Amino acid sequence: MHPGESLTLLAPLSGPIVPIESVPDAVFADKIVGDGISIDPISQTLLAPCDATVTQLHAARHAITLSAAAGVEIMIHVGIDTVGLKGEGFTARVSQGDRVSAGQALLEFDADLLLRKAPSLLTQIVVLSGETSAIVERASGVARAGVSRLMTVSPRRRAGEGAPRASSAGEGGASRPPPRATVGVTSALVVVANPHGLHARPAAVLASEAKSFAADISVELAGRNANAKSVVALMNLGAGPGAELRIVGSGSEAARAVARLVELVRSGLGEDLSAAHAARTAEPERAAAAPASSTPRAADDARHVHGVSASPGLAIGPICKIDPLAADVDEHADDTEAELARLQKALRHTRLELKQLVAASGKRVEQAQIFSAHLTMLDDPEMITRTEVAIVEGKSAAFAWREAVMASCRELARLSNPLLAARANDLRDVGGRALRHLVGGGEAQAAPAGSIVVAESLTPSEVVRLADQRVAGLVSVLGGTTSHAAILARSLGLPYLVGASASLLAVEAGATAVLDAEGAVVLLRPTAAELDAYRGRLGARKALRERQEAAAGERAVTRDGVRVAVLANIASADDARKAVRLGAEGVGLLRTELMFFDRDAAPTEAEQIAAYQEIADALGERPLVVRTLDVGGDKPLSYMPLPAEDNPLLGIRGLRIGALHPALLRSQLRAILAARAPAGHRILLPMVASLEELREAKQVLEEERRRAGSPPVELGVMVEVPSVAVQADRFAAEVDFFSIGTNDLTQYTLAMDRTHPRLAGRQDALHPAVLRLIDTAVQAAKKRERHVGICGAVASDPEAVAVLVGLGVTELSVSVQAIPEVKARIRELDAARCREIARAALDLGTAAEVRALLAPGARPG
Repeated sequence: MHPGESLTLLAPLSGPIVPIESVPDAVFADKIVGDGISIDPISQTLLAPCDATVTQLHAARHAITLSAAAGVEIMIHVGIDTVGLKGEGFTARVSQGDRVSAGQALLEFDADLLLRKAPSLLTQIVVLSGETSAIVERASGVARAGVSRLMTVSPRRRAGEGAPRASSAGEGGASRPPPRATVGVTSALVVVANPHGLHARPAAVLASEAKSFAADISVELAGRNANAKSVVALMNLGAGPGAELRIVGSGSEAARAVARLVELVRSGLGEDLSAAHAARTAEPERAAAAPASSTPRAADDARHVHGVSASPGLAIGPICKIDPLAADVDEHADDTEAELARLQKALRHTRLELKQLVAASGKRVEQAQIFSAHLTMLDDPEMITRTEVAIVEGKSAAFAWREAVMASCRELARLSNPLLAARANDLRDVGGRALRHLVGGGEAQAAPAGSIVVAESLTPSEVVRLADQRVAGLVSVLGGTTSHAAILARSLGLPYLVGASASLLAVEAGATAVLDAEGAVVLLRPTAAELDAYRGRLGARKALRERQEAAAGERAVTRDGVRVAVLANIASADDARKAVRLGAEGVGLLRTELMFFDRDAAPTEAEQIAAYQEIADALGERPLVVRTLDVGGDKPLSYMPLPAEDNPLLGIRGLRIGALHPALLRSQLRAILAARAPAGHRILLPMVASLEELREAKQVLEEERRRAGSPPVELGVMVEVPSVAVQADRFAAEVDFFSIGTNDLTQYTLAMDRTHPRLAGRQDALHPAVLRLIDTAVQAAKKRERHVGICGAVASDPEAVAVLVGLGVTELSVSVQAIPEVKARIRELDAARCREIARAALDLGTAAEVRALLAPGARPG
């Protein structure tokens, strides 16, 4: 490239192109390192994007810096947080100082290993020489390594200059210090505390901060110097952990600059040093525990696919894969302009839907990454152009879009890459989202009765529909054990496995499989002996269930005479009627938010009144507890956009929605008050964290009650935030009852996102820390003579019932299907022995120890 000419960079990898702003790492997304593009790779050999010299190859081999014509500096960084792998999974094909040609192999990486051990495979191609170079063209869609043009870089021109300014020697390497003024400031030695030294992220933070000062600043290490404002130069210093640096500055702000940079280096340059230290000290323990606790998929083989149990049960049947592109559409259309407008409207709706999903992902990196990549796929210009051409030729928008998506999927498949199946499925999912908008919902794909449905993800409405089609079980790649889809699966008695490997999506439809949701595994191609064994288990389970249902109408009383009320968690009048048939003594939790999902607008007040009244009528003289709208966090509403939050689970959700949308809360309270329940109803407030929030809600309820002329109604709070459990004595003085929500209480106590597939298996409400909070709440309620129950998933766990009864809980609100089994379990228990077990459990250290205490040979009874 001659001065003034542009430089074209080819794609170093194949895969979907992702905007740098969507990368789940602020150093790249905020362009602290520099401007660029990211690729979600489906190839595993990194190619040179242009003719260049290798100026830096990181010791961990995850990042490489190239110097191209006219001083253009390019860094390619494979994956997120891959520096911590210390070179594992990477093989360098070049050395520092080598001259390479466009398309030449630079390094290779093991994508499967990286996917298991790093948060993301997203690979960043960043122009470091941003002061002298600018990206003037960017590609989109899907890149082909060594073939596709990824970006075009041109030199910047400055006022009064006829040619771009060449970069200083210091910007490309660590050989010369920048010019110094006659008076300078030199720091004392400062030690690099970062566990991996000055790799790309901390170097970018240091360079970005240095650029904010009017001073020439250099960093010195063992007689070598680097321009502190150059990421390349800083990385080329090779400063590893423990390296001793001096920071030298000259200029009007030199003293301030040096002091600030020293402070930054000591504090870790934006990296969490405490977490890094903990990770280093825990490394031997992690190595020993990894097979059991880190990634269930590590044990997968050709016949066994593991996941996390979201709803117990056992199923045998053919695999049925839900195809998002399966829909009946008209091939031809007459009005070309109308069809083009329909396409654009559908794309706008889909784009908004995906952006909301990205925003709702918060710090769930994998989920945010998936939906960000989907956004990029949706806007693929070639796919859209194909669709528009077909529409002009007389095809309907829906038909043209589906054909264009399927054609793109076929093109991806021709690359014959082992990582391709997931990418093709991503594209089908994106295409399916837009297709649903094009056909206005349309008829969803039917699943054969008795089949095991496999999907990337399942919505609550899909779970209900599939249950109506009498499928045998469900498996999804995404999802958590406390998602609404999981909650519904449990209430419907459908075995459901979440967090399964994406490899399951490539299994042939129709193949026989066994879903053992209790063992958290899918068995493919079972042998005749295995099928006989599983069928025997199914028969035994059926006989036991029949006995439990026959006695479900009887009260649940322990052998020493302690009565425990067993109520139901429901979402609809159908649930209420089924719960009554299965022996429910009332409803301990009506999840009202489920009637707000899968709609274009919130239900009207009249619709809500009708729904609540139908449920009350189904219950007759049985009590009803109605929880107000609990959305936000992991439960967004498409028609009620919420502000983007770094961590939605700690942001605007639950009762806080009422503060943001007070009309919505007031309308719901009026609807609840208007419904007439023969046994009366109680109102339950979700996600209360402070007395101030409670008092504000009480005031709103009282205002609406007086306007309506309704009689007083009992008011309770969900105990699902640790602050409420810790202050249970204060809350008990201001409410009529407690309902302990163990799903969120466990999440917040153990600091584990309950929607995270990799952490779902470690979320256990029988952890002693959670049990102690339950005990605190129960004791505080007893002192005030307040009613207390548990409505979280642990109440439906027969193994956990003994501990809960022992803690003094006298009401369990469980999933509808669990009612007969939980009642049967209570009748087997001795409450005095349960209290002994509970006291022992509170003194244990882990959930596993509590589970061992409750094992069949040790359980009270």
